[in-house]
Amino acid sequence: MADLALRQPARGAARRTRVVTSAAILVTVVLAVLLVPPLVQLDQQAVDLGAKLRPPSPAHPFGTDDVGRDLLLRCVYGLRVSLLVGLVAALTATVIGTAVGALAAASGGWTDRVVMRLVDTFSSVPHLLLGIFVVAMFRPGVWPVIVSVALTHWLSTARIVRSEVLSLRSRPFIDAAISGGASRGRVIVRHLLPGVLPQAGLAAVLMVPHAMWHESALSFLGLGLPTHQASLGNLVQSARGSLLAGDWWPTLFPGLFLIIPTLALAGLAGAWRERINPRRRSELML
Repeated sequence: MADLALRQPARGAARRTRVVTSAAILVTVVLAVLLVPPLVQLDQQAVDLGAKLRPPSPAHPFGTDDVGRDLLLRCVYGLRVSLLVGLVAALTATVIGTAVGALAAASGGWTDRVVMRLVDTFSSVPHLLLGIFVVAMFRPGVWPVIVSVALTHWLSTARIVRSEVLSLRSRPFIDAAISGGASRGRVIVRHLLPGVLPQAGLAAVLMVPHAMWHESALSFLGLGLPTHQASLGNLVQSARGSLLAGDWWPTLFPGLFLIIPTLALAGLAGAWRERINPRRRSELML
């Protein structure tokens, strides 16, 4: 018991450090995306063949790419696009998944069975393959990628929300509301949906980096954003030849701009999960 009492404060301090660090990274990322483009009076599309593939230096902290464009500015613009795709796609997928999961669980019977079999069917196909199919029907651009990610990432949220709603349906206050004459719609809106919002919000946070990586994969394959538009996937794709020639910086920095926000979001999501699930938190402390 004494050993457990000593370990709990240490785990709490480590968790607080993780949350503070993750929040600081995300604040820095958001400020960079919002402030760097208007403050730095440079054109991220400006080509300077005389300065191509220069390594990191005071003039170009991240170096330049194969046509002399500043990589720091390109990475910031790419992160702006990737965050836009991630946030909008995650929010849309969460709304769809929450609606489908809540409808299936609240309705029950054949509606629940049909909806969940459809979810299982779509889940059996790899997300990237479905995303390629959706994007291929449109011209390359931001919104086709958002639609592709949203339509392929709501399935896990639907399962989570359905499970939570089924758990809430067995609670006494739901029986009391139904006995009091509340309609099914009122029970869903007033009692069930507020109970699943924390889990749905957690799923949305975890989906943002997933959507960013999905966009990067599509752009890397040439099916996402147009090649002239800065996105992290496009930057990595255009740097393949440079990497084979020994120029590491055009690949390293866009990759870090993907990895670091992903780790920060994962850190915050982990703290959120422990907060909304005290039983899981107590298990982690044992």
